Amino acid sequence: MTVRKAAMVCYRLLQLAFFTMIVGELFDGWPLPWGWAFVPGGLALVLALAIGRSRPRPCREAAGREPVEVAPPVRGRWSALNSPADKVPSHGTHAYGQTYAIDIVAEGDTVQADGERGRPESAAVWPVARRPRDFPAFGEPLYAVADATVVHASDWRRDHLSRTSLAGLAYLMLVESAIREVVGAGWIVGNHIVLDLGDGVHALYAHVRRGSVMVRPGDRVRAGQMLARCGNSGNSSEPHVHFQLMDGADLDSATGIPFRWSGVGVPRGKEIFTVNRNLSERA
Repeated sequence: MTVRKAAMVCYRLLQLAFFTMIVGELFDGWPLPWGWAFVPGGLALVLALAIGRSRPRPCREAAGREPVEVAPPVRGRWSALNSPADKVPSHGTHAYGQTYAIDIVAEGDTVQADGERGRPESAAVWPVARRPRDFPAFGEPLYAVADATVVHASDWRRDHLSRTSLAGLAYLMLVESAIREVVGAGWIVGNHIVLDLGDGVHALYAHVRRGSVMVRPGDRVRAGQMLARCGNSGNSSEPHVHFQLMDGADLDSATGIPFRWSGVGVPRGKEIFTVNRNLSERA
């Protein structure tokens, strides 16, 4: 077990102790006053900050290397969020191999009568949540970015409602995210696929749609082969694709690797890009 992996396990145990002590106060005969809960809670916060801000040595070395060029994982018209072209680490943390991760959302290919392209905007109050199918990214195909071997594939977790209102985001950040952190990395990324591209490079596709995965661990896939469909599982505010390259398949110990997509590069936040839907696809 690596130091980083051990730190993640310790972090989850401290979180579990914090929640257990808080809930314990609801029952008669609980021996500890509620204030003691902030001991493991505070230690968990300190450890989380240390894990998120510390840049692992392999990650420091990756910063000086040329980005690994792979094919785009999607087709059609998309825009970027939380991009490594804007800041590193892109998601504000080095944890879970996210240093160079990117989120992308589908903008829709066709203009509607009202001039919109189909992606609902975030609302301050109402609607509190939307169905996943209301977003054009939901159900969009995901493709292998290179010839690779499937290391992990899961698609049994549900696709939940969006968290795009202020109330929804508050619930996601203050309640849902904390619970998912305790349970483990798999609950944060939701349904996901990990590919081994060779030479110590792995690709992660997160928030995959329930029941859509078309491959199994051990399968050999070709670049352009359809793997699954975009969903809204895990720690996700709306249907989108979270993509990253990393140096291992274990999210607790992996470190990020910079990438670029052929013909696209690394789009900046809010930058719209289009990938030809007529690119060769292998089912």
